[in-house]
Amino acid sequence: MSAARAFSTAFRAGVPRAPIAARFARGYAAAAPSSAATKPPVALFGVDGTYASALYTAAAKTSTLDNTAKSLEQLSAIFKKDAKLAEILRAPTLSVSDKQQIVQELQKHIGQDKEGIVKNFLDTLAQNNRLGVLEGVVENFSVLMGAHHGEIELVVTSAAPLDNKTLSRLETAVSKSQYVGQGQKLKVVPKVNPEIRGGLVVEIGDRTIDLSVSSKMAKMNKLLKDTL
Repeated sequence: MSAARAFSTAFRAGVPRAPIAARFARGYAAAAPSSAATKPPVALFGVDGTYASALYTAAAKTSTLDNTAKSLEQLSAIFKKDAKLAEILRAPTLSVSDKQQIVQELQKHIGQDKEGIVKNFLDTLAQNNRLGVLEGVVENFSVLMGAHHGEIELVVTSAAPLDNKTLSRLETAVSKSQYVGQGQKLKVVPKVNPEIRGGLVVEIGDRTIDLSVSSKMAKMNKLLKDTL
């Protein structure tokens, strides 16, 4: 059995239905136990995190991590270019034919997919009605690759895009903090979310610092309710 086929089989066996996370992890581990060399460098949670971790292990086992990462970068570019794609993939009304057409179109953009790892991955998502988590998987796989290369992500969410000077100041401040270990490289990932209304939400590792206006308003509203 080829590596790509084994990967696809492991996914089908491991994620047949909800609840998925624990069952998937057990199924995948039983089909292909991972060694220390192929184990994801950081623990991820949620459905997309579980899929990303399994994809990382499959790619590591076939020595295709870099090629797989490049393929997912191509998919990431598609999500950024087409804002409606994620919404379409989450639509519960997608037929089997719709999913097949979407997967075929996505596969045109994945570049050199050695061993067919990403192709099989997309097929498996479609078969298990999980295309809706693809964008999250792409983002989480980037986190895993960053950790693999000794990077740690600093996610900065603002209501409007931040200029490079502000991002640079944040990077400098955080790089000198206790959250960045010796030898680690900081990777700044700016995000925009108008719903926070203003301020910043800073995430690094498992720590979140919420300095958003929306958070302050929520705390104020709670204080008023508790007082009145």
